[in-house]
Amino acid sequence: MSHEQSYRAGETKGQTQAKVGQTLESMKDKAQAAKDKTSETAHDKTSGAAQATHDKTSGAAQATKDKAAGAAQATKDKTSGTAQATKEKASGAAQATKEKASEMMESAKETAQAGEEKAGGILQQTGQQVKSMAQGAADAVKHTFGMADTDEDPDVTKDKTLNH
Repeated sequence: MSHEQSYRAGETKGQTQAKVGQTLESMKDKAQAAKDKTSETAHDKTSGAAQATHDKTSGAAQATKDKAAGAAQATKDKTSGTAQATKEKASGAAQATKEKASEMMESAKETAQAGEEKAGGILQQTGQQVKSMAQGAADAVKHTFGMADTDEDPDVTKDKTLNH
């Protein structure tokens, strides 16, 4: 294998590794951005819903309290239960969103690993091809200079006694 071929093989390997690295980094960035966006959206919706529920509950409880002390206590208990249920639902939604973002991140990681493994296979195959070409070139040089053994090259028939 010539110096130029070796250089090109190394250059190709380096370029492939750089591309895999860039792709992996890009996928990580996109997954993190998606996770951040999902978390932010879930937080905004949860906060707004909790505030609206709180505002409604406070207003209803105050009006009921003004009408009758007994009825106010019952309404307050009922709305407190509704607020708790809403809070639990919002918490569940936020958890589901976090889990989905985590799954997306894991999927992106697996995809990047598969791409990296594929690139490694291509590099190994290229290395085998380069090795095979180098062996072919070495055999051709031996044959040209009459250095090939008959075991290596069945087309060459030499009478070794003539060399003495």
